[in-house]
Amino acid sequence: MRKSIIVLAITVPLLISCGQEKEKKEKNMDQEEFEAGSFGYDLDFLSKKDTNLIVLEQNGSRVIVSPKYQAKVFTSSAEGLKGTSFGWINYEAFQGEEDPHMNAYGGENRFWLGPEGSKFSLFFKPNHEMVFDNWKTPAAIDTESWGVINKSKTRVEMQKEMSLLNYSGTQLEIKAKREITILDNQQIEDILNIDLENINSVGFNTRNSITNIGESAWTKETGAPCIWILDMFTPSEETVIIIPYKEDTGGKVATTDYFGEITEDRIHYSDGKLFFKADGNSRGKLGVPPQRAKTMAGSYDAVNKILTLTLFDVDNDAIYLNQEWTPEKDPLEGDAINAYNDGPLEDGSQMGPFYEIESVSPAAFLEPGEVLVHEHSVFHFTGDESQLNEISKKVLDVDLEDLTTAFQKNK
Repeated sequence: MRKSIIVLAITVPLLISCGQEKEKKEKNMDQEEFEAGSFGYDLDFLSKKDTNLIVLEQNGSRVIVSPKYQAKVFTSSAEGLKGTSFGWINYEAFQGEEDPHMNAYGGENRFWLGPEGSKFSLFFKPNHEMVFDNWKTPAAIDTESWGVINKSKTRVEMQKEMSLLNYSGTQLEIKAKREITILDNQQIEDILNIDLENINSVGFNTRNSITNIGESAWTKETGAPCIWILDMFTPSEETVIIIPYKEDTGGKVATTDYFGEITEDRIHYSDGKLFFKADGNSRGKLGVPPQRAKTMAGSYDAVNKILTLTLFDVDNDAIYLNQEWTPEKDPLEGDAINAYNDGPLEDGSQMGPFYEIESVSPAAFLEPGEVLVHEHSVFHFTGDESQLNEISKKVLDVDLEDLTTAFQKNK
């Protein structure tokens, strides 16, 4: 009996030690397995920041959703944990104290409300000059968490109630909802009318809504909000944003001077398509007005062979809100689609690099209890470039070779 006790006394510590060593090795293997830029790396990082992180799955594709970080889609993958992480994440923003103006955590699909500027702005207090020192992102879309209504392996629904004061002094009582669904290959093929054979893909749909839960209507006199969806992606030296537009309407194709005029060598127009360099080397933003806008935009990263497509709602006859930082311009005349390329500021500092594709809903002129819905979907494809080209031609009517030649002509 005493012999057995001695054996146990020796064996148990050995077993514990072996178990600890095995766990340690597994952790080290995980760290080695998921390199920076991979989905697994970002999942590990974000899981430490949001313990209630939600991962939607469809076969090999994955989508990370965070209720804590304002219901945003942080990133996605077409090839599981080891696949490329498509969303841009600002790791530094999670460190230290909160920024008083905006906490730019990143994320390949985030929910904001507009307008940012104009006399109906949600980012400036009444009677305050529209300069950076006075600019503040509302906490409900910047730092506060959202509640989860329900979730499954492929879908999650979240909501947030908020009370926002606009620049004109109108208090807006809003209930916002986000329903995010990861799509399977058949759904992607049906939506885009394409063939995904031998192509890696991930796609997700976001259904976004705001309800007027106050006692007063939102009008052209009081001001109204709009839904603003922003996709942040990681650029390469050969990334180009593609925005098809309507040629048979009057007026300018795009506003190109949000942050100073975009230089001619970075933007190109051809047969109803706008090409915009998105290499993260020069800060610039553009916007396409509703009468010119179509329901799609995209980008192609020729270095990493990544084709990205976005689909969204557009109402060509609706009123869209001005987002510029001035109360002097018409607040009821704005853009339906925006694109942004990050770049160094005057002092040489830079948040990114990243680039954005954005869609905006019409102005939400809602009576109490009424709802406005805006849908926005994101798709990524990787694989053989000739097959990616077929998808691009089918959906965007763009031959990928044209992206290179377009800017060569400008040199």
